[in-house]
Amino acid sequence: MTFFSRAAAAVAMTISFLGLSAQSTAGLAAGVEQMLPQSSPAVSSVTPTTVSQPTGFDSDELAIGDSVAYPTLAAAVAAQSTHDGDDEAIQCLAGAIFYESKGEPLSGQLAVADVIINRSKSGRFPADICEVVTQRGQFGFVRGGRIPQINEDSRYYRTAVAVAKVALADAWDSEADRALYFNRGRAPGSGLTKVATIGNHIFWR
Repeated sequence: MTFFSRAAAAVAMTISFLGLSAQSTAGLAAGVEQMLPQSSPAVSSVTPTTVSQPTGFDSDELAIGDSVAYPTLAAAVAAQSTHDGDDEAIQCLAGAIFYESKGEPLSGQLAVADVIINRSKSGRFPADICEVVTQRGQFGFVRGGRIPQINEDSRYYRTAVAVAKVALADAWDSEADRALYFNRGRAPGSGLTKVATIGNHIFWR
């Protein structure tokens, strides 16, 4: 082979090699691209979901401070605890209930309690429960401005305490609504309206 023939062959081989290299590099790049994980789409921002309030729910049904719906006045009275550190208003009210209406129907005892409470709210009598009970000339059982001592173990007194708690909590409607007076006979004053007769008492306003 002449010098020129060998040179031509060498040039041809070089060109072929370069062509293969270029083709292999392109193929390798394509293969590498296939092996690489595809770029993930941009993650959209997450919008917090607002949970709406349930519908058809009357919030007043669970209002704080609602009174318990007792089936009867007797159930309301039976549900009250006694001798649990009762405050002065309960003691004074229970004393009045005890002396004025012990042994009478619970509705009558509650009405007596409500007369005293109504007086305390009327503006025509003292605003304090104990002062209403011990006001001079109003209740015959009061002695020297004080309520006489009561045997606290008496079942009548325990009932009176429970009735006082029902009345102060307004847990049962009285049959003597808005009454300010009670007695066992005719109206204690002119211009009064008879409200109810319960047990041995007539209630007036």
